[in-house]
Amino acid sequence: MQFDLALVDLVRPYLLRGETTAWHAALSVIYVESYQTAASADGTVIRGIARFSGNVDPPSFDPTTGTLRVGAGNTEGHPRNLTSIHPIAAGDMYGVKGVDHIARDGLLTRILGGSYPSGPSSMPMPDIWRMIVENRVAAYNVPSGILFDMHREAAANRPGVLTKVGLKTFADPIRQGCAMNDMAAGAPIVNRVEFMGDTWLHFPNIIPTVAILRATTADEHGNLTYEHEGAYLGGLEQAICVRNHGGLVIAQVSRVTKRGSLRPHDVRVPGHLVDVIVIDPDQKQTCETPYDPAISGQVMRPWNSFTLAEHGVEKVIARRAAMELKPGMTANLGFGISAMVPRILLEEGHPEAVTWVIEQGAVGGMPLTGFAFGCASNADAFVPSPQQFIYFQGAGFDMSFLSFLEVDVEGNVNVSKLGKKPYLTAGCGGFVDITAHARKVVFSGWFEAGAQIELTDEGLKVVTPGKFTKMVEAVEHVTFSGERAREQGQDVLYVTERCVMRLGDSGLVAIEIMPGIDPQRDIVAASSGRVSVAPGAITLPLSLLRDAPMGWGA
Repeated sequence: MQFDLALVDLVRPYLLRGETTAWHAALSVIYVESYQTAASADGTVIRGIARFSGNVDPPSFDPTTGTLRVGAGNTEGHPRNLTSIHPIAAGDMYGVKGVDHIARDGLLTRILGGSYPSGPSSMPMPDIWRMIVENRVAAYNVPSGILFDMHREAAANRPGVLTKVGLKTFADPIRQGCAMNDMAAGAPIVNRVEFMGDTWLHFPNIIPTVAILRATTADEHGNLTYEHEGAYLGGLEQAICVRNHGGLVIAQVSRVTKRGSLRPHDVRVPGHLVDVIVIDPDQKQTCETPYDPAISGQVMRPWNSFTLAEHGVEKVIARRAAMELKPGMTANLGFGISAMVPRILLEEGHPEAVTWVIEQGAVGGMPLTGFAFGCASNADAFVPSPQQFIYFQGAGFDMSFLSFLEVDVEGNVNVSKLGKKPYLTAGCGGFVDITAHARKVVFSGWFEAGAQIELTDEGLKVVTPGKFTKMVEAVEHVTFSGERAREQGQDVLYVTERCVMRLGDSGLVAIEIMPGIDPQRDIVAASSGRVSVAPGAITLPLSLLRDAPMGWGA
């Protein structure tokens, strides 16, 4: 008899192969005290020192040695035909394996992800991306907020998600309908429908049968608290969805405590929704960082302990973006150059002038970068991601700072797909949800790719033109719809190292020019005429260029 177990550690992922149906009714807690991975002829075997709570004594567990042998390698041929659903990237970043652990033919046949693994072009293509481009898995890039909504609607047995988020973007069936390859296009997951005299996108329910959660502490009843986590994400909604449909909920934690020892107000997922607890005392806080109490809000860092943005062209872009802010505003920001904007305010001596809200759930404080992006130190609050996306989709915030890969003559923005090297982007994440109804969006990026720019206190000079312009005729993937933005009256700016452009009825118009930039040569000609220069375009102040505070808020 085979002891069957399937588990993906969401922070430091590894795969224990097999099916869960054989044991979940009887096995309540697995205490993994240590483990090792060894290559064998029949595949990878994971052995661990474990203790069991419950009435199960699997034949593959040797109580005399405390050795647990899980799975029999690839020869078992199960589980098979898995569908993976993850609103935010599942442990993937810059070569750190997450979903790649299950990116195998026969094992994974369909994947719905808000984000996917990404990294620089110097790194090899992740396995999941190779499966996608070779049409070996049906892959969909679904806006993160919609995926969280899908969990909630399925949990309540409502008929799926009805939303305007994603209209006229790649999520709309008039374009790709979220499909990332031909295999997915042949099995649509979204419909365009008319309801109450208006056009909507309808995402029918997809009901998961297993939920894998991550928390800090569980008590003996399975109640979960998140005191070491940098975000709550959507664990409660996912657990309710799965349990309401008779599925299995697995929670990984770093420790177990006595029942009744957790404060009820601290419990984020109650124990009656949890079937199995797996203990990993060494679990990391993010996909590649150890526990930091400042990320979970247990201590507050001095503001002078945060690093400032490195002086350079990207900092100039971030500075100009920051000029759109006023004290007391609430603003969202995304990855890339946009992530530098809070550090601009820090350097200016106003770290708390603006309340930052990020899709993983942090409110206030200092958003972090690198492997810790999506977390914040000195936060005022942590909001579960599904609720944060309600706030975003309803446009409650003042503005959003996001980056772009390319912009076209209609004002469309692509951040979600590059055909030649798809793994350079992580997909849309919460980008579509955030921009769908935002009052104001400030996009930041380079005007050209690979241009050599000389930065001095007196101006910017294009020393060597780039390999290609990012101002294109038509973007490869519409992650943000310029047409939809004009229909809704959204205020949209595009900030680059050469100019600031506004989206108008006639397309992209440069309204501000960086000092030292020749408008006709470096903007109009460099974009092949796709960007025009406003007759009254102004020159931006030299303070943006200097290696000293620029005087924000003065």
